[in-house]
Formats: sequence, C-alpha cells, structure tokens
Amino acid sequence: MTIVNVHEAKTNLSRLLEAAAAGEEIIIAKAGKPVAKLVPIEQPKREPGRLKGLIQWSDTFFDPLPDDVLEVMENGYKHDPLRRK
Repeated sequence: MTIVNVHEAKTNLSRLLEAAAAGEEIIIAKAGKPVAKLVPIEQPKREPGRLKGLIQWSDTFFDPLPDDVLEVMENGYKHDPLRRK
C-alpha cells in the first residue's frame, strides 16, 4: 500500500493508475489524513457457455417476416410524425 498526498497524486496520476491496475492499493491523503483509496477494479470472470440451455428459440424464429412487418421496418410507419419523407 502506498500513501501519497494530493499534489503528488495529481502530478503522477498516470503512474498511480498503472500501479492500481497492477493490483496495488494507493491511499491519497490531504494534510496527512487519508481521504481516498485508489484500487484496481475486479473484472468479472467470463465463462463461455454459462447460459447454455437457458435461451430457447421458437421453431419459427428464423422464418421470413410477414410482408407488412418488413414494409414497416424498411419504410417506417406511414403515419409516424418523425418519419422522413
């Protein structure tokens, strides 16, 4: 753990951020009293396939959309006030 004053923290912020990212805890003090702690953020562990079996598709998911739905998606709703002309 490293303790630095506010002036040193402002002057060396990039270096302190690199140290925190590497796992070091940095205490920032003002007038000798600790006021903040700079610590690394723990990144969540990714687990490929952890949602397997939880998401289900209907049998018709990849079927073509009806013409009226495609028309709205491609050209917008006819009476939409924000529609571009």
